[in-house]
Amino acid sequence: MLTLSEVEALARAAHEGQTDKAGRPYAEHLQAVAEGVRARGGDADQIAAAWLHDAVEDDALSEAWLQEAPLSDRTKAVVLAVTKRPGEPPEAYAGRILATPGALLVKQADLAHNADPSRLAALDAPTRTRLTEKYARMHTLLGLTPHPG
Repeated sequence: MLTLSEVEALARAAHEGQTDKAGRPYAEHLQAVAEGVRARGGDADQIAAAWLHDAVEDDALSEAWLQEAPLSDRTKAVVLAVTKRPGEPPEAYAGRILATPGALLVKQADLAHNADPSRLAALDAPTRTRLTEKYARMHTLLGLTPHPG
């Protein structure tokens, strides 16, 4: 099994050169989500999933790679649960997260970092408004409070 340090290194390498919507290195987002999971009491499987939560969705790593990777079945299930599929309705996405043990905590940490006012402030107004509404809707669908800490 990969250690958390190995998972972190792998995720950083997979997302090398990628940036977030504000132009920051994407690894900063991955680290913030992993730290958010840890701060919320997440276990090693969930922290590993946090590091990899966007890898399949962003085509940084393939789903086939994930299936064969030396990771726990739970980590793999959480990564796949939080991976959005093209054209998927938000309700179906939220339902899969809620049905997968351990996934809600990872998505909560992801949403908390995505909705961070300091991150949103770096975006243009239309993008900021669109994302704020998108994140608020996902909070509602997941039954989370509107302002996660």
